[in-house]
Amino acid sequence: MDAFILAGGLSTRMGRDKALVAWNGVPLIERMVSKLSCLNLASVSIAGRRPDLENFAAIVPDQFSARGPLGGMESALRASNEKLSMIIAVDLPLVPVGFLDWMIDRAERTEALVTLPYLEGRPQPLCAVYHRAMLPHIQQALSAGDGKVTRCIEKAATESGMKIDRLSIEGVYAALQPYQQWPLRPGPRHWFRNFNRPEDLEWAALEESV
Repeated sequence: MDAFILAGGLSTRMGRDKALVAWNGVPLIERMVSKLSCLNLASVSIAGRRPDLENFAAIVPDQFSARGPLGGMESALRASNEKLSMIIAVDLPLVPVGFLDWMIDRAERTEALVTLPYLEGRPQPLCAVYHRAMLPHIQQALSAGDGKVTRCIEKAATESGMKIDRLSIEGVYAALQPYQQWPLRPGPRHWFRNFNRPEDLEWAALEESV
């Protein structure tokens, strides 16, 4: 399995480049590359037109520019030679390595079209595992000018007949935390907290110091 970090966003709410924003002295992109490098992956790359980040990992530039996360996902799946690829946003540093490892194992066993976490009933498509069968559906959506990730996933499942493996994070955590020893802090409801604003960095620094 390959892994791709989406780092092509505009970072308008942060006011500066999120990928290079330092949390406790470490840029978010470096944290995410280090996190994924702990896993049994074929490769870790950065999806987006970001030649300035090439010192952290290999860069896979977008073919569809200014199309949001779906454009980065297209470039990732197009570049991968693996059946499955993990795709994760650069601003999700609180997702535990242990959970990512468990999700990779599950995806490799089920080979679902998408292994998709849900938190409080909401899908988290920017921290998920995608089958390469998603690629033509993503390309079709982008060519039609539709950059909505969740809509693309649902349509691809209908058209391909492949299943979406929907994971309730609350249920998975309750059932497996005693065995997996995932961190108690921050709790799972914070795992998918995007670092969009300076206040998110401040909150995370306080949480980490507790």
